[in-house]
Amino acid sequence: MQSRLVIKRLDDGKDQQVSIEITDVSKSGIGFVCEEQLQVGEVYESFLTIWTKEVIHAILRIVRIELKEECYSYGAIFVGMPDSESARIEVYQTIEDVKKNQ
Repeated sequence: MQSRLVIKRLDDGKDQQVSIEITDVSKSGIGFVCEEQLQVGEVYESFLTIWTKEVIHAILRIVRIELKEECYSYGAIFVGMPDSESARIEVYQTIEDVKKNQ
């Protein structure tokens, strides 16, 4: 599922948006692939598109990076997410799990 990640650099004040492809999601975090090289421990603003085409605004902290052939695979945890957004992601996860098991 395509979503967006906003990269905010503090040194020049500019925002850069990059596309990410979500590979898995849970209540506590997400896995995604991206062509941009991000940094472990850094915090990024994201706009995650869920199955209903709704967009969830979330703050992510990168905890894992793996270099793939033409991109990077990331693991990130949600930072300071409101309970209402967390509940929406939990529903999304349940629906995705049902789809995978069919």
